[in-house]
Amino acid sequence: MVHGVTLLTREGCGSCVRVHDQLVPLCARAGARLEVTDVDRAADRELAIEYGDRLPVVLVDGAEHSCWEVDDAELVATLADTQPFAGWD
Repeated sequence: MVHGVTLLTREGCGSCVRVHDQLVPLCARAGARLEVTDVDRAADRELAIEYGDRLPVVLVDGAEHSCWEVDDAELVATLADTQPFAGWD
């Protein structure tokens, strides 16, 4: 399965840049698709309302995986799973 990873960001967010740089090689090694969405410029205005005060947020297969910090080992394990990520229980 090819997982989709979405990084929710905001212009001028230094943490967002740091997490993006962290995600690029992890997604490349896992063969995951990485997409970056600026919540302030997204077509879905609800993204800015829902996530705006706790960026960066990483979604995997549309479900929230992590916020502010990314644990490399945790993300690698998620991306190695053959099932879609449904979020943490």
